[in-house]
Amino acid sequence: MKFGVVYPQTELAGDAAAVGKFAKAVEQQGFDHLLMYDHVLGAEQSRRDPPLLGPYGHEDPFHDPLVTFGYLAALTKRIELVTGLLVLGQRQSVLVARQAADVELFSSGRLRLGVGVGWNYVEYEALGVDFRSRGQLMDEQIELLRRLWQEPLVQFDGSYHRVERAALCPRPAATIPIWVGGFSEPAFVRGAHHGDGFIFAGDLEPNITALARVRELLRHANRPTEGFGLELVMSRAHAPEVARRTAERWAELGGTHVSATTMGLGLDGVEAHVDYVHAVSSALKVDRRA
Repeated sequence: MKFGVVYPQTELAGDAAAVGKFAKAVEQQGFDHLLMYDHVLGAEQSRRDPPLLGPYGHEDPFHDPLVTFGYLAALTKRIELVTGLLVLGQRQSVLVARQAADVELFSSGRLRLGVGVGWNYVEYEALGVDFRSRGQLMDEQIELLRRLWQEPLVQFDGSYHRVERAALCPRPAATIPIWVGGFSEPAFVRGAHHGDGFIFAGDLEPNITALARVRELLRHANRPTEGFGLELVMSRAHAPEVARRTAERWAELGGTHVSATTMGLGLDGVEAHVDYVHAVSSALKVDRRA
């Protein structure tokens, strides 16, 4: 089992110094990875038709994960840097390929790209992308990303992209793992068909059913379940002992990764979040490495 922590950016209010302090603490406490959520814009949520019912609004701060990981690549030595989830559909695919390749290079291969379709149609519109097409678009994006990372010259003619004999240079030393996340049947299908792993989030019990469905879809796609990553972001495990019990159960179910979160606990300031990381490390009996 690999252990990670979610960066609490909505509660550290854009504190630039907190980013490095928190990431270093996660590494020093022996965790395997740091995961970052993603939004480019937060939308004011009232009086929307259709309703905008996501968990974040216009006053919730977010850093761009790939920019932040470029910074953290220089401040950390060991931890994997994980987007969880990058809203891929609202971004230019070739630009994501370039940015991700550079993070992979600067971090010596420590990037894992978790991707999802997102829920904020206001954000999509502001970025000039059709929200309704985001699922089909993302399927094509995943294919294109892998080809750009692997091939010395790319010719690609898709429904949403055209690349006419062009290439990333430099390419990453190895192809970057792409994990899919989400809560819906289309997300499960996408992960089983196109992902290197799947990122689940929330309470354990609903995700037991989701886990079984992803495995079923992997079998239908004639893909092996062995080697396919299964991460649970324990966003409802609001105490170290709850995180420990949740992680143990996830491991029993065959899960490969878990991420704890310090958000939603009423913690004030980066030091309080770091102290909680220490408590979770002790509860999980994480092997602390320098």
